[in-house]
Amino acid sequence: MLYFTRWKALGIILTALIVCLCAVPNFFPEAQVKTWPAWAQRRIVLGLDLQGGSYLLLEVDSNYVKKERLDQVRDDVRRTLRDAKIGFTGGVIVRNDAAEVRITKESDVQTALGKLRELSQPLGGLMGSSGQRDLEVTDAGGGLIRLSVPQAAMLDRLRKTIEQSIQIVERRVNELGTVEPVIQRQGNDRILVQVPGLQDPTRLKKLLGETAKMEFRMVDTTVSPDQAQQGRLPPESELLMSASPPPTPYVVKKQVLVAGGDLIDAQATFDQRTSEPVVSFKFNTSGARKFAQATQENVGLPFAIVLDNKVISAPRINEPITGGQGQISGSFTVQSANDLAILMRAGALPAPLTVVEERTVGPGLGQDSIEKGELAAYVGSILVVVFMLLTYRLFGVFANVAVAINVAMIFGLLSLLNATLTLPGIAGIVLTVGIAVDSNVLIYERIREELRGGRNAISAIDAGFKRALATILDSNITTFIAAAVLFYIGTGPVRGFAVTLGIGIITTVFTAFTMTRLIVAGWVRWKRPQSVPI
Repeated sequence: MLYFTRWKALGIILTALIVCLCAVPNFFPEAQVKTWPAWAQRRIVLGLDLQGGSYLLLEVDSNYVKKERLDQVRDDVRRTLRDAKIGFTGGVIVRNDAAEVRITKESDVQTALGKLRELSQPLGGLMGSSGQRDLEVTDAGGGLIRLSVPQAAMLDRLRKTIEQSIQIVERRVNELGTVEPVIQRQGNDRILVQVPGLQDPTRLKKLLGETAKMEFRMVDTTVSPDQAQQGRLPPESELLMSASPPPTPYVVKKQVLVAGGDLIDAQATFDQRTSEPVVSFKFNTSGARKFAQATQENVGLPFAIVLDNKVISAPRINEPITGGQGQISGSFTVQSANDLAILMRAGALPAPLTVVEERTVGPGLGQDSIEKGELAAYVGSILVVVFMLLTYRLFGVFANVAVAINVAMIFGLLSLLNATLTLPGIAGIVLTVGIAVDSNVLIYERIREELRGGRNAISAIDAGFKRALATILDSNITTFIAAAVLFYIGTGPVRGFAVTLGIGIITTVFTAFTMTRLIVAGWVRWKRPQSVPI
């Protein structure tokens, strides 16, 4: 156990040195670090409780998700029956979590059932193995067919909506240029958003609160807005208001020419003629083709750019737009144009989000937390160092050196991972110091037992390291399992604690059985001791 080849010893030292050097960027100002090469810029990010910032708890509108699913079923039923040339009376009615349709001819009922059952898919898609389906199609008698969405299917849709919303929220927050935001699911229908360093959450709430459902539709010129407000609104059109004040009514056709999903880029720029802020956008191939066809067929007519059922702009089509790109003009400020571009680039939320809880943590409170955390770490570390020196003398020095390397390696790994350090994370590091010392205590007490058993100095040291190995591995593995469980089921600060504790356990095992042993082996080789100062 005490013998190291030259290459093995060099490998241990280089590993510890490289990992420790990863923590170096944390000791330099951020502005200076940004001038370094990209691979050398990784550093620890302070969490919300240390740096201050904004905390939002968002809730997905589950009723909206249910309504969207039932509306989709209704539209699919109407399209399927029309494609199959099967007549139905009274339209498709949505009620009580189901869509109902009455087939005109009794002879068409079985054919309609077969066609509509093709709309039902296994729950979970291709990987679905539970036997459940996302749609139940039943014959209610008298030519009435009922299509109901099971509760399990609705929950699965809500789960997918949450996952999609998290991705879009993450893209929107990242567009703000903030550092390491924490965005994660909480419960069945909520999303936790923590943005360190952002002291004013107003803009963030505005960005996250908008569904950003972008649509390009034609303005209905057959009826004036005044006539529509008096009740003379065509069934294929609807009355929408402008997004900018004063509210201006528009009669807009319900048919969507191009959806926002066909956008691939949007940037806030300035109009070359008026120097006013505008938003330039670009479609993908499919969107460009649809947009070109729509503008070719409607030259001279106005079309509406609709965001969340509000008209942003309603320009006139002067000529066909075949390049797949254009611009949105209006009463934009630089920030509002940039915010709209962010929404367009990030995509539309599948359901509205409501702010359930909002908190703002000031930087002063975060600084106070850092100071108290540092004080606790310093006091704890000093007490541990003094205890090891008084109890184990020279071997206590060896243990303290190994613990210092251990802590430096923890910070190095956290920097390498660009991890977020929270106040519970500091607690995890302090706890790791105790665990690291505990490993050395087990080794040293085992060496004392071997000495009392009559072994000579070198043999006792070798046996102490060898026989303490199993005990240390058992204790650290069980603690690591606990940290893994905390990370898996925990949220926010709990995960921060689990990350630092888990990394600390890995570095503790490394330093206890390589670094401490290498230091002791070097001392034995140098001194050839006849007794152990322990």
